[in-house]
Amino acid sequence: MSRGKSATPLAKVRGLGASGHGGEHWLAERFTSVALVLLSIWLVAALLMLPDLSQSTLTNFLSRPLGAVPMALFVITAFLHGLHGLKVVVDDYVHEEGNRIASHYFLTMAAIAGASLSLFALASIAFGA
Repeated sequence: MSRGKSATPLAKVRGLGASGHGGEHWLAERFTSVALVLLSIWLVAALLMLPDLSQSTLTNFLSRPLGAVPMALFVITAFLHGLHGLKVVVDDYVHEEGNRIASHYFLTMAAIAGASLSLFALASIAFGA
């Protein structure tokens, strides 16, 4: 297809998009957003139903499956959503390819480390370590 002076505006930009990868990233951000809204509603409702917010009450709450499992989902979803959002910021504002790759690597490792530490702390509470 010709993309010269006689090409239509649509023909000039066709094929210059995200090559099929942008849609997947956009959907992942939307799915994690919806999941975070639902899990946040669960968290607020669960905390409001507790008699108090003392450490022993929260430990007891998180040691049960109905507290620990949604909290683990909340932690994973929050870190994943934050990672997606920060990667978009890097893609928008870091123009040198090497710096962009390094930033993505650093953000991914930081998200994995943060989520791992959070899940370890939750597992320690849930299993009574």
